[in-house]
Amino acid sequence: MITPTTIGEHPEAAAASSLPDLTALSELANQFFRALPGAAPGALPAVPAEPSSEFLPAAAAATAPPEGIAAPPSSAAIPSVPFAPPSMPSGPGSPYYFIGEASGYRPSELSRAQAWEFPAGGATRASSEHIEARSHELPGQAQLATLAESILTSGPQPTGTSRTPSGAADRTPGFYFLDPRVDPRGASGLGAAFDSHPAFDVHAIRRDFPILAEHVNGRPLVWFDNAATTQKPQSVLDRLAHFYAHENSNIHRAAHELAARATDAYEAARNKIARFLGARSSEEIVYVRGATEAINLVAQSWGRVNVRAGDEIIVSHLEHHANIVPWQTLAKETGARLRVIPIDDSGQILLEDYTRLLNERTRIVAVSQVSNALGTITPVTEITELAHRAGALVLIDGAQAVSHMRVNVQSIGADFYVFSGHKLFGPTGIGALFGRSELLNAMPPWQGGGNMIEDVTFERSTFQKAPARFEAGTGNIADAVGLGAAIDYIERIGLENIGRYEHQLLEYAVRGLQTVPGLRLIGTARDKASVQSFVLEGYRPEDVGTALNREGIAVRAGHHCAQPAVRRYGVEATVRPSFAFYNTCAEIDRMIRVLHQLAAQPGTGRR
Repeated sequence: MITPTTIGEHPEAAAASSLPDLTALSELANQFFRALPGAAPGALPAVPAEPSSEFLPAAAAATAPPEGIAAPPSSAAIPSVPFAPPSMPSGPGSPYYFIGEASGYRPSELSRAQAWEFPAGGATRASSEHIEARSHELPGQAQLATLAESILTSGPQPTGTSRTPSGAADRTPGFYFLDPRVDPRGASGLGAAFDSHPAFDVHAIRRDFPILAEHVNGRPLVWFDNAATTQKPQSVLDRLAHFYAHENSNIHRAAHELAARATDAYEAARNKIARFLGARSSEEIVYVRGATEAINLVAQSWGRVNVRAGDEIIVSHLEHHANIVPWQTLAKETGARLRVIPIDDSGQILLEDYTRLLNERTRIVAVSQVSNALGTITPVTEITELAHRAGALVLIDGAQAVSHMRVNVQSIGADFYVFSGHKLFGPTGIGALFGRSELLNAMPPWQGGGNMIEDVTFERSTFQKAPARFEAGTGNIADAVGLGAAIDYIERIGLENIGRYEHQLLEYAVRGLQTVPGLRLIGTARDKASVQSFVLEGYRPEDVGTALNREGIAVRAGHHCAQPAVRRYGVEATVRPSFAFYNTCAEIDRMIRVLHQLAAQPGTGRR
């Protein structure tokens, strides 16, 4: 028999799921088990908790975070997230696996949720690496699924269902007692209060990413290189495969069925991007290879028409090379001047200095919403408002922002906004440029060819309106569709949930890094995304990166294509772990352990 006491013996598991009421939950669970044919109710299997970080010095929890990094509500360390074992993709069995109704796509039956068998004594730091996935069903699983289906068909249905190609609903059971925001005592029936955001579960999320089951140097992969590129969920991989298997065609210029399918999928993804960014219309979304191409497009199309000798372009000291070099090139070609907003020691933009740079000669301000090297979140709304007062336009580089926070280009007031799909859990080689429609339609095409033309003779050519005028030739159709699937996936989880969890990871990592002798944090602004650069005394960043790689931990070591920002701190390179919502505190523990080992070995691997 399940009781509140048996559940309460595992507070970490209860906290991870944010169960609303143990008494109501246990009674409801017992009703389910009693209803199973021939099954005697018993205690739920215990969820093993990840031990605390015993390798950290006792003073770690009391160590104050750097100035600007918010401390947790109490002095206790953030509870370790239980280790999520390597797994096969969960596919449609995951509460987060989501393709979207517009595509008419149904995932393959080969993608299934896995059952897990833990070693005797539970998963510990030593044993968790040897946990293996089991594909057999748990006792009573089939009967429970049948019972759940019968209950669902007799009561209100959950939302968020996908469709088969014929339009029939493919229901995934959802129960109100699994949603931590719903009080079961106030629900009218099973499934009544289920909505499109299931409870955040890092273990279910990890099972959606096949590559997290990979081993490197005999160790489970830890992917802390998310600022360079993010991994892809199974739903994105499946959507790409489905496109090539069932929809592959060029778009727009044909009268056959596959062209219609491909065009619908391509434009449906554009609509998702417009909604995701808060644009007024999908006509304000241009497909590009990524943020770099988008910035070059604006610099070469808008810039060549609107920037003249003596004009000024403003960037910040935080910028990625992709938001420096195109403007530098434009300034050199036109005789304009490039001016730079300074940053303080924490890595935040100095707004007073920015205000002094603005004048009647300023034509455009180009800044990142989140720094790729330091993680600084910049005040883009205020930056934009100040620029508009001076009569200048604003381009926001959102490559590092869109995966961590909700973006609304209208609220920001951005004239242009760019991002890359591969940093948003989507495919490589695809991204988007948002531009206000009146600006895009006044800009000349950047490249010429098919698709972007309205009429061509040997004497002259006329061009379509935006966005088609900037999409010459055959676009990256499949990866655009894949990007749409990635947006579906993260919206299913909820960007607010993602941001909250990643901030906890950042705080946990900062406290752990501060315990390593000789380690210096680079970038400690008050508002940060989940990026934390550092250097370790006596070691080159690449030496630290190599040592971490031997333990299966992937970080970026170098200047991160942001040399001016890194050199602001008197160094040429840093080690940069960057976190995503599929990472765990247990993985951070592994990284900190290696750094302690390096710090305790003077002379080994040093310059």
